[in-house]
Amino acid sequence: MAVDVPPVVVDTATYFGWLVVTIVPLFFLAAFLVGLVQAYVSPGRIRSALEDRDRGSGNVAAAGLGAVTPFCSCSSVPLVAGLLQAGAPLGIVFSFLLASPLINEIAVPLLATLFGVRLAALYVVTMFSAAVVGGLVIGRFVEDGEHVKATGIESFTTSTPVADGGVAASSHRDHVNRAATHAWTFLRELLPYVTLGMVVAALIHGVVPVAWLQGWLGPENPLAVPLAVIAGVPLYFSLSATLPVAAALVSKGLPIGTVLALLVGVVGVSLPNLIMLNKLFSRRLLAAYVATVVAIGIVVGIGFNGLGI
Repeated sequence: MAVDVPPVVVDTATYFGWLVVTIVPLFFLAAFLVGLVQAYVSPGRIRSALEDRDRGSGNVAAAGLGAVTPFCSCSSVPLVAGLLQAGAPLGIVFSFLLASPLINEIAVPLLATLFGVRLAALYVVTMFSAAVVGGLVIGRFVEDGEHVKATGIESFTTSTPVADGGVAASSHRDHVNRAATHAWTFLRELLPYVTLGMVVAALIHGVVPVAWLQGWLGPENPLAVPLAVIAGVPLYFSLSATLPVAAALVSKGLPIGTVLALLVGVVGVSLPNLIMLNKLFSRRLLAAYVATVVAIGIVVGIGFNGLGI
């Protein structure tokens, strides 16, 4: 006897299957590439590359390193502490702190797969520019060392022997093997969170009424973009884990700018990140960081919605 499966269940399951087939292999491949970066570029080398930089070029370098290094908003805090302790200018450190979670080397290929190469490239350029400008503004109005607490947060150091050429004294085969191990470990540790994101995304796609989402975050609500940024603050997901949810929201007809604003709120000003930064920054400087990220989210949301992508 045939069992009639409700269309909503079929739609939800089909969308979940598509996310699994699309995201999990890309996630492993990107994690493997990140492992190679970690093998050749240690946090200690990042620190030494930034601590003696001037403003301007230093902000660009810091944003670039933040974009290509495998740190989320929380895991970047110890490195930020090390940079500040080494005397790196505050504005340069802020450019790294902003770019590190907002531009993610694992999430970018996922972003391109889900939303297209053009949007992914525009997102990277926009976030990179925002990190540079945000760091310059903070550096202009806040003196180095001002509102920075003495901290017991352990900074990263380089523990792997380094040869004369600057590459860790191990064979390339060792680096590849460690990168593969890193990719598997990284996937295994984050898979529950990514799976949760895909489940939420599938439920949003198949179950949540379009009218409800449109009422809160649709183009008819003039406060949709700031609401989206604020809605992301209580959550803590990496950009990679949040992208399936973003894809589901876009499939429901929400504007891409509003969805990107939500992503900025989730990865930039999550509560765990703020708790860690509170150990490093005074409340005024922490408020300045939050205001900068919220401003980035609002500007990006309104800008992308205006472009009609």
